Amino acid sequence: MRFSNLVRKLFVGAALALVPAVSFAGVFVSITIAPPVLPVYTQPICPGDGYLWNPGYWAYGDAGYYWVPGVWVRPPQVGVLWTPGYWGWGGGVYLFHAGYWGPHVGFYGGVNYGFGYGGVGFGGGRWDGGHFAYNTAVVNVNRTVIHNVYEDRTVINHTTVYNRTSFNGGTGGIQARPSAQEAAFSRENHIAPTSEQQSHMQMARSDRSNLASVNGGRPQNAAFSRPGVRAGNQQQRIGQGVQSGQLTAHETGNLENRESSINHQVSADRAANGGHLTQQEHQQVNQRQNNVSKSINNDKHNANTQAHPHEGGGEHEKK
Repeated sequence: MRFSNLVRKLFVGAALALVPAVSFAGVFVSITIAPPVLPVYTQPICPGDGYLWNPGYWAYGDAGYYWVPGVWVRPPQVGVLWTPGYWGWGGGVYLFHAGYWGPHVGFYGGVNYGFGYGGVGFGGGRWDGGHFAYNTAVVNVNRTVIHNVYEDRTVINHTTVYNRTSFNGGTGGIQARPSAQEAAFSRENHIAPTSEQQSHMQMARSDRSNLASVNGGRPQNAAFSRPGVRAGNQQQRIGQGVQSGQLTAHETGNLENRESSINHQVSADRAANGGHLTQQEHQQVNQRQNNVSKSINNDKHNANTQAHPHEGGGEHEKK
């Protein structure tokens, strides 16, 4: 049975290798293990006018399934909407259908990602005269900052809490098929994920805390307000550890010093490269943040607490 599954996986993988790179809305990954259920999380507040919500999802890498946090992003152009990717069962494997930008929201497997993506279409907002209008009934928007809003509670999907299945078809999967309209939308001109979205996915992949095998299907960082805010998120985790008493003064000082060192590195690298980071510098910074993330988790779950501190607590960064 294992041999048969392996042969099937290799066959499908070989077929997928023939798919042109420009076919970003096609199938890219196949695997024989179903993705975990979707975690329950709170949507961060929209960071500003013009940002659109990309729901979080499970992706697959060399180490297994990992969570790509939900995030607010800027669309590549006015008038386009995001169709999320989804896992679907076919040919004896789970196939991932990549997301894309287009004039309409197409089929995304009937998966209820929440926040306007209830399984069909998108009820979180609409384009209105060159500006995006947000439906405050389902998305988290500050009305004092963003004024192009409306409220339509009829689009709220009440199954969000009850159905967190993350794939379509197969045993236990969502039994949904594209409607005629969704099929027509799939033939429209589409735009690939932006470089910002791709960078966000790569950062998620390189952070081991996103692995389902590490977090048990409950990622610590389920959503971000926008791409590239990981440092701020880790500061929030440190603050929570201090408030709960899980981090001692020694552990907190060690973590804060390492975060400060990373910030200095980023500032120096940007100053040397006209305000930008090279790909290699991005990788170096992300690796250091991975080390800090691991230490935050270890320090918050060891025997050291503010009530019972021990000398030498806290893990130092490996150079």
